Amino acid sequence: MSHLRRAWRALLAATLAAFAIDAAAQVDYKIVTGSERGTYMQIGRDLAKFVAPPAGIRLEALPSAGSAENVRRLRYEQGVKLALVQSDVYQAFLDQAASGNPDAAALIKPLRLVMPLYNEEIYFLARADSPLTYVHDIRNARINLGPIGSGTALSASTMYRLMFGAAVPESRSSFMTNEEALTKLIGDNPPVDVVVVVAGQPAKLLADMTAEARQHVKLLKVDVTHPSARAALKTYFPATVRASSYPNLLGEDIPAFAVKAFLVTYDYNMQQTAGNLARFARSLCENFGKLQAEGHPKWKEVELALPDLGRGWTYYAPTSNEIRACITSRSSPGKAGTSCTQQERILGLCR
Repeated sequence: MSHLRRAWRALLAATLAAFAIDAAAQVDYKIVTGSERGTYMQIGRDLAKFVAPPAGIRLEALPSAGSAENVRRLRYEQGVKLALVQSDVYQAFLDQAASGNPDAAALIKPLRLVMPLYNEEIYFLARADSPLTYVHDIRNARINLGPIGSGTALSASTMYRLMFGAAVPESRSSFMTNEEALTKLIGDNPPVDVVVVVAGQPAKLLADMTAEARQHVKLLKVDVTHPSARAALKTYFPATVRASSYPNLLGEDIPAFAVKAFLVTYDYNMQQTAGNLARFARSLCENFGKLQAEGHPKWKEVELALPDLGRGWTYYAPTSNEIRACITSRSSPGKAGTSCTQQERILGLCR
């Protein structure tokens, strides 16, 4: 009996040692997202929870000021291997690089896309008693664009320029955080008339508003027939903000603008890093159903696909190869999901 007990102890010790080796083999990576209460942070945490562990990665989701800061941190901050970036911010860096800006070129040219994600809604909030009703009414308003370095500030300023043919006057612009600006908006003698927020719905900042919210703030609507809106829609996308996302704020769905979110990395050529990110991409594909079922509702709007990109945009080859192979295997009859036989799964013929 003692021999059997010693054998079991030895087996247990070996098993625990193997687990320890596996844990030690994991790598620590970071992903830069957005504000603590923003959708980007929740998306980053979903990737850390459902995708990174099967790939042997401990992924930490870090808050940030937004997309413009994320580009810089991905480029230069140690340990940051992934970032969430708005499409208009990415394009703005490409445009600056193409115009000869060496700093923009140094930042953006080595970056690569993993995959497009979803559309982020752009919200224009005003006081409930404001005469403003539509987004095209904001031309002479005092606007909080969002923190310097944020994707929100870039989107708000770009959209204003597209709609009205000029930048927001410095005397009528501010760069506070969303929370600070909203607090001032509903206070006495507010210094702002409009607060711009960019976040995928349901955005926690707005969803957490109480039942009294409608007495204090309102969302401005987009009139897609207005010439200024048509000008903005050459770069941005039409969207609908659903009343079900913000029942304490909206009584009905309203038309809005949106911008695309992307998962971005760097053009890493070290074999180990490229291999780790390739496994991450494979896990993203294999656990995509779990992301949609258990992650943020925005995952339900993500399509597992790698569409053609615009000029200057490039996919990261190690991740795109894995995603394309996984997509192919998922669509191949008899080789994916429940179509696999038990023997095929045991033999590792299903991906």
